[in-house]
Amino acid sequence: MPKAVLTGGGTAGHVMLNLALIPHLRARGIDVAYIGSRDGLERRLLAAAAADVPYYAVSTGKLRRYFDWQNFKDPFRVAAGVVEAARLLGRLRPDVVFSKGGFVAVPVVLAARLRGLPVVAHESDLTPGLANRIALPFVREVLVTFPETKARLRHPRVRLVGGVVREALLNGRREEGRRLCGFSSPEDRARPGRAKPVLLVTGGSLGARKLNEALRARLDDFLARYAIIHLTGEQGYDPSLRRPGYCQFAFAREELPHLFAAADLAVSRAGANTIFELAALGIPMLLVPLSRAQSRGDQIENARSFERRGLARVLPDEAVTPEALLQAVTALEAEAEAIRRRLLEARDGLIARPEAVADVIAAYAGGPSPD
Repeated sequence: MPKAVLTGGGTAGHVMLNLALIPHLRARGIDVAYIGSRDGLERRLLAAAAADVPYYAVSTGKLRRYFDWQNFKDPFRVAAGVVEAARLLGRLRPDVVFSKGGFVAVPVVLAARLRGLPVVAHESDLTPGLANRIALPFVREVLVTFPETKARLRHPRVRLVGGVVREALLNGRREEGRRLCGFSSPEDRARPGRAKPVLLVTGGSLGARKLNEALRARLDDFLARYAIIHLTGEQGYDPSLRRPGYCQFAFAREELPHLFAAADLAVSRAGANTIFELAALGIPMLLVPLSRAQSRGDQIENARSFERRGLARVLPDEAVTPEALLQAVTALEAEAEAIRRRLLEARDGLIARPEAVADVIAAYAGGPSPD
């Protein structure tokens, strides 16, 4: 049986595509294993979603973009990870390695090259992350999400696949999402126009402290206009904050499709996975990308791409105050129908199913290279 090794981790964005691919690879007769870090988020997410997939851990370095004494140790950790991954790959004998990026992917990709194995990499953001830039010379093919990325990458095989969205996310039920949050009442069901619009606020899997604080500082004003679903991240969850019309989750798993289905508007960081998920569902969004002081600027590029096409409004992180956030959401609501229409019109060119990526991996695992 052909075998594929999946790797990637650090944040949920580096893991969720891999999880979505597993059933499609298995449906194509491909055995799957996962290589990640010893204590990363990827181990927990895989255990929750596909506990029967073998998980192997290797040493990793953080690949920081700032000074830290740990930077002196990280090259040795990466080198140890390469040795460990090479041994694992020798034992597992996969036909292909698929890398979703993140620091854990670097030693696995380098080890695959040493073993002579083809590597397919996927880049969600408009500008490649550091891990994918390091891995690029050792990759057989790169799959990208934004058309702008294809023009920027210097690689002989770059394939535009669009934003890959998990099928489960498209099957949420609006009424179930409202019920989970306590927004649905007999009066609302009898008079649909009576219900407030639902505003989803999310900072991604790690949360967004600045968004959390700005929202909560004007919570009364927001609740006067909206019912709020707040995905806070583990550090931002406040169990003492209980208000009618305000529903918070530290991290949503099986509830997430229903919560997204319930949303009429969204405020979000601009990580590629989240914005393409919102786009697939036609949810008008206010994007608040991480600043260059906090990141490499990838979210700014993602947000600008959507803004240029009229698919989102953008509020720079540096401009976030409680008042500015409320004004920006109000402006988004005024434009919501026009943005929703553009999202639905653009959806076929924006969104890909996991099958598209699984087909590429399957071709390397058991057949000729894809055309």
